[in-house]
Amino acid sequence: MGHQTTSPADVIRDIPKAELHIHVEGSLEPEMMFDLARRNGVSLPYRSVEKVRRAYAFANLQEFLDLYYQGMAVLQTEEDFFALADAYLRRAAADGVVHVEMFFDPQAHTGRGVPLGTLMDGLERAIVRSRERGVSVSLILCFLRHLTEREAFETLEEAEPYLDRLLGVGLDSSEVGHPPSKFARVFAAARDLGLRLVAHAGEEGPPEYVWEALEILGVERIDHGNRALEDDALVARLRDDRIPLTVCPLSNLALRVVDDLAAHPIRRMLDLGLLATVNSDDPAYFGGYINENFRRVAEAVDLSTAGIETLARNSLDASFAARSPRAGA
Repeated sequence: MGHQTTSPADVIRDIPKAELHIHVEGSLEPEMMFDLARRNGVSLPYRSVEKVRRAYAFANLQEFLDLYYQGMAVLQTEEDFFALADAYLRRAAADGVVHVEMFFDPQAHTGRGVPLGTLMDGLERAIVRSRERGVSVSLILCFLRHLTEREAFETLEEAEPYLDRLLGVGLDSSEVGHPPSKFARVFAAARDLGLRLVAHAGEEGPPEYVWEALEILGVERIDHGNRALEDDALVARLRDDRIPLTVCPLSNLALRVVDDLAAHPIRRMLDLGLLATVNSDDPAYFGGYINENFRRVAEAVDLSTAGIETLARNSLDASFAARSPRAGA
């Protein structure tokens, strides 16, 4: 079989990959949102699936988050969380994903009266089923950065009975005005519990936020990281320490982090020797799961087959399944 004849789309479809930046709540497709709303007696501000899809046009991160948190109101029972995660994990498997490190936002549920155990049990059932299908899955609990440090501590404490089900903690939601340093003590406590550390930084926030995530929180991986390229010393640090970036092209386009996929920095990241990966972030809202992200960005920035293979290999290398905890961290 001559490798030369394989099209980029074929390579993307067939190559094993890990997904390291996926919010399970962000895989809530409009059809499921309507089904669960009906099942749970939740009234939605949309009359049809088409109206929801039309609402998925955002000017920035905050506009998306407002709709994202509203959509979550339909998630109420263990069965709902199972259905949500199972649907995403089936799609991931179909895209050649062999390992998932999946974000979830407990505060977005406990804050509206859903017990943490309800979502943990629903997610666990989906994870067990996924493992039976040959795709390994780990969970990363994300703190909502627009909430207080105290609330993050309360969430970490509430999660302690489920430590054996958690791989790590992350930091998401509204970035600007909520620097990583706000959560320094929570991350130190999470590390003491043996959890791995990641944080969203440099999506809309400045390069300083990426520095803070590295120096103050001690994270091992940066989620997004686009704006790190504005700081040469930071690029050198990310490259020299092999700190992965979990990059999300269609998310960046949808939230106006880039105006055009052709201007996306993924190729520059590879050229700079960074451990960049491609992920889907909130695929139901941003127009595509992982392979669609690969296809669209590869076409837009003219990535070679070798570039696609590098990104897929990077995802496996950047996973915590492949990386032992840093010595002394």
